Amino acid sequence: MSEPFQRVALIGLGLIAGSMAHAMRGGGLARQIVGHARSAETRETARRIGLVDEVFDTAAEAVRGADLVVLAVPVGAMAAVAEEIGPHLAPGAILTDVGSVKQAVIDAVGPHMPEGVHFIPGHPLAGTEHSGPESGFASLFRNRWWLLTPLPGTDPAAQERLTALIRAMGANADVMEPEHHDLVLAVTSHVPHLIAYTMVGVADHLRRVTEGEVVNYSAAGFRDFTRIAASDPTMWRDVFLHNREATLDILGRFTEELFMLQRAIRMGDGTLLHDYFSRTRAIRRGIIDAGQDTAAPDFGRAIVEGKQGGQAR
Repeated sequence: MSEPFQRVALIGLGLIAGSMAHAMRGGGLARQIVGHARSAETRETARRIGLVDEVFDTAAEAVRGADLVVLAVPVGAMAAVAEEIGPHLAPGAILTDVGSVKQAVIDAVGPHMPEGVHFIPGHPLAGTEHSGPESGFASLFRNRWWLLTPLPGTDPAAQERLTALIRAMGANADVMEPEHHDLVLAVTSHVPHLIAYTMVGVADHLRRVTEGEVVNYSAAGFRDFTRIAASDPTMWRDVFLHNREATLDILGRFTEELFMLQRAIRMGDGTLLHDYFSRTRAIRRGIIDAGQDTAAPDFGRAIVEGKQGGQAR
């Protein structure tokens, strides 16, 4: 990236925004980084740890004069934040977001964007189960995918400048249609999270298994479910409410597959089960070959810069 941004405004100061702040500061990608969070406690923590150069009490104050604004708030809060900051965005500024759903964000933010502001929706496929301003770390995006869903007529120079920043933070950039993005993420992230929440809920309600047994005797699979189910409940509530159609579509397909496996188990069809598991095992190998995980024990979740790696969002 040849020319750093002059002023980056991060609206929302959690894991993703915090990791962006660390990555941009470490790479000299922004001359000034400022931020805002809705919670006074979060703002105070961000000030105390020096997460950004300045923390503002309102989003409108934070975006003034910024040539890059990043919306890192739950999807359900996007419309209100966009309405607040719209009149204060500088002409020529780039506005992006990090939401896990794209069409709903476009519908929420687009109407509040003044002419001359480049709105380029985005989604970094990176994350952990941790949240808050102290959870971020500079290497979070390294070798992860960052999807952009630009609108028709997006300025190519603005898109290229944002893409250059993404790559400078260590991520791989790609472009996708918003509706297709939402379907893909329903398969790779949203429904798996819902299944994890469900399985942990089943264990919680299964009174024949005591809480101590669930905690003490958790096998690797259940531990993975609990790690995923520890993710930010507000964010995931909004994801499911705003990606409803794609989530229900994939849940329907999942239910059909589950019934098929249930029947195979009931009928003792070992051949079907073995063939099915062999095909799905190959997907794991493909993820490893693509560099999105390692074959190391415990699913490759090594400690990175004092933080534990986790699932894509």
